[in-house]
Amino acid sequence: MTEPATVKAALTSQSIETPSWAYGNSGTRFKVFARPGVPRIPQEKLDDAAKVHEFTGAAPTVALHIPWDTVDDYAALAAHARDRGLTLGTVNANTFQDDDFRLGSVCHPDPAVRRKALDHLLACVDIMDATGSRDLKLWFADGTNYPGQDDVRERQDRLAEALAAVYERLGDDQRMLLEYKLFEPAFYTTDVPDWGTAYAHCLKLGPRAQVVVDTGHHAPGTNIEFIVATLLREGRLGAFDFNSRFYADDDLMVGAADPFQLFRIMYEVVRGGGLTADVAFMLDQCHNIEEKIPAIIRSVMNVQEATAKALLVDRDALATAQRTGDVLEANAVLMDAYNTDVRPLLAEVREEQGLDGDPMAAYRRSGWATKTAEERIGGQQAGWGA
Repeated sequence: MTEPATVKAALTSQSIETPSWAYGNSGTRFKVFARPGVPRIPQEKLDDAAKVHEFTGAAPTVALHIPWDTVDDYAALAAHARDRGLTLGTVNANTFQDDDFRLGSVCHPDPAVRRKALDHLLACVDIMDATGSRDLKLWFADGTNYPGQDDVRERQDRLAEALAAVYERLGDDQRMLLEYKLFEPAFYTTDVPDWGTAYAHCLKLGPRAQVVVDTGHHAPGTNIEFIVATLLREGRLGAFDFNSRFYADDDLMVGAADPFQLFRIMYEVVRGGGLTADVAFMLDQCHNIEEKIPAIIRSVMNVQEATAKALLVDRDALATAQRTGDVLEANAVLMDAYNTDVRPLLAEVREEQGLDGDPMAAYRRSGWATKTAEERIGGQQAGWGA
């Protein structure tokens, strides 16, 4: 059984990155629902992110999305973050919201369009240099809708060429994180549809190219924890995009749809040394009908709870049951940990850090929602679509 002090130490050191875009307005394909107090500029997103970190003690970094978070002075933006106890984390590129990318970006048949996409990716590395960010995250909406629309093999060649150019541009302490997605928006072929494709490209590039596992980007029934275990074993799991889905890529709060799956994933992370390896734990969510900051706080807490339960698995007892073929006992060991109420333990961890044991209640008492609703009047709220 893992000693409580060891569990507490692991939980205290855990860091979960929050996404800048989750603080803005978002919605379904039919409507984006605005809320009072939503940030209008990247600096205000960081102000909100600082509140999440203030009450959880576990969210010290914020991911940027370019061009959604474009500013004139990225060094000044990084300083703004530092003044609020934060650092700027992953830089997310966007090659899916330009009309030129209708048939793809780095995989587009037109070399001029491919060059435009590559220039954006390289500009994102420039931003990383200015902000001190370590990771560049790449997700491509590239693919085809119809058989024969484009040459599938050539598209992989184009993708490899672009990735190689970006990899060459990275600094020695920077990484490329390649994300995959089963489908959407392409319906016939997707150019990076699964972890195997992402892994194959990363393997060819070098050790600073790593795979991102987005928990919402898989077919129903996919054993995500197997993918996590395999990538950890190969030293190629660079990051998570944590969220939940009921049907497709819903980007709902992590742990909302299947908290047991999140626990199983976090057990493989613990088992594979992912808590102490260079794995970035990030949220990739948008909050359409719920309050944004409380939803992000709850998401951080959900990851913490799943991690705590994973740390409580009696690995000696589990190994014994596995070696002796005691199927029911092995399953029971996992279920005992999952069914443990770890909320009192996490409250204790927070209080030992000088935080309130209940982050949600602490945020409600802070009056931040009322303050921002009164102060953030006028201007254009951050978000996308209408």
